[in-house]
Amino acid sequence: MDLPYIADAEPYQKLIELARRKTPAVLATVVETDGSTPQVAGASALFAADGLVCGTVGGGIGEARVEALARRALRNGASLFRTFDFGKSPTDAGEAICGGRLRVLIDARPARHIAAFLAMSQAVRKRQAGLLAVRIGRTGDPGRVTVRRFWLPINVPASALAKSALRPFEEALRAGARAGAPGWFSRKAGRLYVEPHLPPPRLFIAGAGHVGRAAAHLGRLLNFEVVVVDDRPEFANADRFPEAKRVIVADVARTLREFPVGPDTYVVIVTRGHRHDEDALRACVRRKAAYIGMIGSARKVGLLRERFLKNGWCSTAEWDRVRTPIGLPIGSKTVEEIAVSIAAELVAVRSVRRKLESGA
Repeated sequence: MDLPYIADAEPYQKLIELARRKTPAVLATVVETDGSTPQVAGASALFAADGLVCGTVGGGIGEARVEALARRALRNGASLFRTFDFGKSPTDAGEAICGGRLRVLIDARPARHIAAFLAMSQAVRKRQAGLLAVRIGRTGDPGRVTVRRFWLPINVPASALAKSALRPFEEALRAGARAGAPGWFSRKAGRLYVEPHLPPPRLFIAGAGHVGRAAAHLGRLLNFEVVVVDDRPEFANADRFPEAKRVIVADVARTLREFPVGPDTYVVIVTRGHRHDEDALRACVRRKAAYIGMIGSARKVGLLRERFLKNGWCSTAEWDRVRTPIGLPIGSKTVEEIAVSIAAELVAVRSVRRKLESGA
């Protein structure tokens, strides 16, 4: 399975919560993949005494094996490094036969590195890019390893590494930063896993009605940072949008004009009426957003296009960037189906942009 890497800080945030409550937990991370696998490098799962807390390393029997090892690590405090081969013949109906291999680090005591996770959490809140670097050392016992974790700015200066345990891995750190995806490096000095964490793309939803609410829910599941704006407080509130990073009660068009729309911003216009949609679109149609989509019928779209071009509010090329009618054409009718079509289009656009940025 060819899945994209999307940094997910949830297991780390949950780990911080458990550490504060002094609840022991084990963190399992896919550090490398080979061939077709049920997860990508960077996928993490957090386990406590009762089992899986959050995250995933692939599900199915593979994750069951990791959970069994995590329970053992929870008891004896020994961190492990294991390879799981999915290319063998299945031993039971639940066995995965993807054909690839996963290499998984099982950190028995991740709370010992709480300083790194707290620094990461603070950076995530400030939308600052960084690297989670994990130095993995050998022990006298095959399969068991030592673990040291570090949080570094994405472009760490050489001076900061001069007296650091990461000094032998300076080039590996820079390679990991350039790649924008997890990397696994082996050197004479040991092994290093590098996991970049970049600010998530922002999903700006103009309109807090039913479609906006469903789109916000799906957007958060898809690892967007969700921002919702509407001028109606009875619609735009935290109770209706628990997934949103911010819920703004204000004029939609004015907020859009003032909002820092950039190449990592996806704008979804689903306000309560034609005029509000028009005002919102005017506020952002010339902005360099990754995506601008507006709800509406074909007739509405045609009338608005004529109006925008006639009044010089945008060029033909700028109008053609707008995804309207919004969403992929999947025959959607209900609110939920429309939200799914929007979410699918967001994922499609994001995937294309990532390929272009990575040079793939």
